Amino acid sequence: MGKTILNITMSLDGFIAGKHISAETPMGENGELLHKWMFEEATDAAKKMMADFVDDIGAVILGSNTYNTAIEDAWGGKTPFQSPAFVLTTGEPKMIVPGFTHVNDRPEKVLLRAKEVAGGKNVWIMGGANVAQQFLRAALVDELHIHIATVLLGGGTALFPANAPHPVNLIRFDATETPGAAHLFYKIGQ
Repeated sequence: MGKTILNITMSLDGFIAGKHISAETPMGENGELLHKWMFEEATDAAKKMMADFVDDIGAVILGSNTYNTAIEDAWGGKTPFQSPAFVLTTGEPKMIVPGFTHVNDRPEKVLLRAKEVAGGKNVWIMGGANVAQQFLRAALVDELHIHIATVLLGGGTALFPANAPHPVNLIRFDATETPGAAHLFYKIGQ
């Protein structure tokens, strides 16, 4: 049976995107610095870590803000995922793109649909912060894979704001480093 994994990158000061998110800057101001470890400065070890992760994914869940700000420019109007993706939304999507299913439902119901599609593989909770918090609050996350980029953004979208679900007991099962990020892997404890 596949796991539900929140896999996300954040700055050392806790932000998953910079200030002023828009279509032109889908990661916010300086938000692209978060993912240098995965793209322009990716080492073979970082590429392998992400490839291994993605190979085990059968479905992706993300929020409508992430979808609407990234779909046209950052993602070029097509899915960047190898697996079907579910977009949690309460409104109309900016554009309809094959590979994405837009869903207005509770996290529990969306996860059930994603698990059916995943066929025993893992489900990736991609983000953004609101989606991550909803799934953590509902105790639907099995593992947290957090990549802490070596940058201080000084503001933006916090992954764990003051009203985030607490407490969440984490049991670390792995940790590694690549240039540009520390990678921490946790199981969600009871």
